[in-house]
Amino acid sequence: MKTKFPKNFLWGASSSAFQIEGGWDEDGKGMSVADYNSFKRSDKQADSKVASDFYHHYKEDIALMKELGMKIYRFSLSWARIIPDGDGKVNQAGIDFYHNVIDCLLENGIQPFVTLYHFDLPYALVEKYNGWENRECVNAFERYAKVCFKEYGDKVKYWQVINEQNLMIRVDERMNINEPDPWKADKIRAQMDYHMFLAHALATKACHEIIKDGKIGPAISSTCTYPLTNKPEDVWAAKMNDAMKTVYCLDMHFYGKYPGYYMRYLKERDIVPVMLDGDEEILKYGKPDYIALNYYRTLCASYLPADEAHPIGSRVFRGNEVDFDQYGYCRDEKNEHLTASEYGANIDPMGLRIVLNDYYARYHVPLIITENGLGTPDVVSEDGKVHDDYRIDYIAKHLKACHLAIEDGVELMGYSPWSFMDLLSSHQGFRKRYGFVYVNREDMDMKDLKRIKKDSYYWYQDVIKTNGENI
Repeated sequence: MKTKFPKNFLWGASSSAFQIEGGWDEDGKGMSVADYNSFKRSDKQADSKVASDFYHHYKEDIALMKELGMKIYRFSLSWARIIPDGDGKVNQAGIDFYHNVIDCLLENGIQPFVTLYHFDLPYALVEKYNGWENRECVNAFERYAKVCFKEYGDKVKYWQVINEQNLMIRVDERMNINEPDPWKADKIRAQMDYHMFLAHALATKACHEIIKDGKIGPAISSTCTYPLTNKPEDVWAAKMNDAMKTVYCLDMHFYGKYPGYYMRYLKERDIVPVMLDGDEEILKYGKPDYIALNYYRTLCASYLPADEAHPIGSRVFRGNEVDFDQYGYCRDEKNEHLTASEYGANIDPMGLRIVLNDYYARYHVPLIITENGLGTPDVVSEDGKVHDDYRIDYIAKHLKACHLAIEDGVELMGYSPWSFMDLLSSHQGFRKRYGFVYVNREDMDMKDLKRIKKDSYYWYQDVIKTNGENI
């Protein structure tokens, strides 16, 4: 059966600055938290010093994007490349680099879709303020956002504020939280989260004031949680798992206040962040024009009762920081009905249809998928090609889910999977590959960095050319 996507559907692909650019300290760039964290693993895997070397290959890479047929390229700016110490002098070389990238995209008929902040806070702000814990970081971000809007706003109309705030806040390393006491760590976490909400709102306000016809929104890490059983407690646990990890964040953006259940949790833990007079008014400016969502997997949960040893709201990390258990709310469970990727992510196209319907029903704004893909090792065959039928199968099934969601009535304006080319994975280096384009390097061997179009590149090229008719 032929599928049909909307006439002006935004076909694209995605990346982030620290994972592809390299040139980590060139032309005045400062170190970021992402750089700092990658250097801690330099003896085990690739780091951000070279990554995919987009910094020196951007013209070649954008030519490949044009050949692919991309309508948009979703990428991030490096705050530390534009303002090396986070809140000091603007670095003209950094400004110029992104002008060159944006101009090159436009010359090749590709619309830039720009993220302001993708996990890479300037490390100088950690040293000065402990990053997002201090309200000065909010002021620094607002200034950085305004610099970007004034520089690029006549050429860039679609903006994302923060990539995956709702996931990033759960990962201590990404937030530079080094507190061993769990309660103190969560108190810091809640304050950081609140400050990022303020930063989002102030950036959204500035975008609407500075850029004519500018559109701005968050990129959230979507969650879809199934109950382990049909017991009412498990059904509630599944809903609360989504609420505590994602929906509270979107509600804060759209309505400017924490939903009741989340404020109750903050009070239960005695970690309500410091809020100043006037914040309520600021947060009202944060309403997004659209929602960008990143989708890789679904979850499963059962009810986890609190007890004397485990007070309500307290969290425990059995597997990883992202999928925590929460007493009085939910316990992360294995879904026996799904298969997983090599790195543990459940493969579930139906879940994508569910979240698209859910978010559209809740917020009634356009949606765009800015990350979705299969991370797995790829091999260059003897014929010099990369035969990644598994990636084609994965993306085809998720695109069919997108089409069904559109038929359901969801206003889905684009699909920009992760990632355009192979890039640095935070914990798997270059072993875990997502790209349509293979980058010829290994973790400890730079090789020649040659770009090789995978089978999925040619397949996706046809998908775009036919507007998804022959998935």
